[in-house]
Amino acid sequence: MTVPPGTYTPLPDPPRRSPLAGETLTVPERMIVAPVVGIFRPDAAVANVSLEGLEVQAGDEIGVVEGPGTRCPVVSPFGGTLIGMLAHNGERLRSGQPIAWLRVA
Repeated sequence: MTVPPGTYTPLPDPPRRSPLAGETLTVPERMIVAPVVGIFRPDAAVANVSLEGLEVQAGDEIGVVEGPGTRCPVVSPFGGTLIGMLAHNGERLRSGQPIAWLRVA
């Protein structure tokens, strides 16, 4: 198909988003995800307690992911109320796999 000269009008560029556009979302839930591949071991403080309603602060360690010769802490990047654990003790995890579910204020 040939467009006659002078009849083509390019579409305007889409509006640019700021790099932090997602930070303005009002979704009150967040996920804590596995930092690396390995076996999940919950922290002793959360392993044997009812998790619903447990308060977690940003930077709190909720467990570790163990790999061959490595131990990587699972740290919450958010503060909030722990709704539940999505990974179980001894579960194999992929990097980025959800481990816990938080409700933030």
